[in-house]
Amino acid sequence: MRVLCMQNVWFEGPGTIADWASARGHSFEVARPFDTAAPHPGEFDLLVIMGGSINIYQEQEHPFLAEEKQLVSSAIEDGKRVLGVCLGAQLVADVLGGPVTRGAQPEIGWYPVKLTEEGEASAVLGRLPKEFAALHWHGDAFAIPPGAIRLASSAACENQAFEYDGGRVIGLQFHLETTREGLSTLVDNARTELVEGEWIASAKKLLAPDAPFAASRELLFTVLDSMASARFGEG
Repeated sequence: MRVLCMQNVWFEGPGTIADWASARGHSFEVARPFDTAAPHPGEFDLLVIMGGSINIYQEQEHPFLAEEKQLVSSAIEDGKRVLGVCLGAQLVADVLGGPVTRGAQPEIGWYPVKLTEEGEASAVLGRLPKEFAALHWHGDAFAIPPGAIRLASSAACENQAFEYDGGRVIGLQFHLETTREGLSTLVDNARTELVEGEWIASAKKLLAPDAPFAASRELLFTVLDSMASARFGEG
C-alpha cells in the first residue's frame, strides 16, 4: 500500500503513523504543502492529513489549504482511503459539507474519548475499547458531515470522530499518533495556547511520565490496520 501523509506545519509530523507504515511494509511519503519548494506528492492508496495550528478557513494566509482541500475531495471521489487527524479531520469534514467552527472551549490534554453505539459497530473504530484516553489539542470543531456517522465524543467536544462510506473515510479530532518527542516539540511551539481553562492541561501534565503514548500507538495501529484491511465497496 502507498501511504501519503500531508504535514501541514513543520512541528506536527506523522509520529507513529510512519512507524505503522514501516512495520507493515507500506511505502510512505510525507508531503509538506506549506513548503513551496516541496515536490508535488505522488500516487497513493491511503491519504493521511495531519493537524496543525492553523484553521481550515485561512486560505488567504495559507494558500496551500485550497489545493489540499481539492486533493482530499479528489481522493474521496476516487475511492481512496482517507484519514484526517485534528485539522485534517476538519478539512475532510469541510470537503464533505460539515461546517467547522470555533469550539465551545479549547480542549488540550489527555482526556477520555467514548465511542458511540455506531462507533462500537464501526468496521474501523469498533476494534477500539469503548472508552480510552487520547491526546487533544484543538480550538475548532467539526459538525458531522451529511452522510457521515458520528463515532465518538468527549466531555468537552461532542464530535470526536466520524466515518463516511462505511469507514473508508475517517475523521479523528483527537491524536493517537503523537510521540513524547513530538508532543514536546508541539508544546515548545504552541505554548501560548496553554492558558488557564477547564479543558486545558499544563505542559507538565501533557508530558507526564505516565502519559499514555504507548497505548495510543497501539490504538493507532488498530485503526490503520482496520482501514488497510477492509474491503470498501466490494460487497
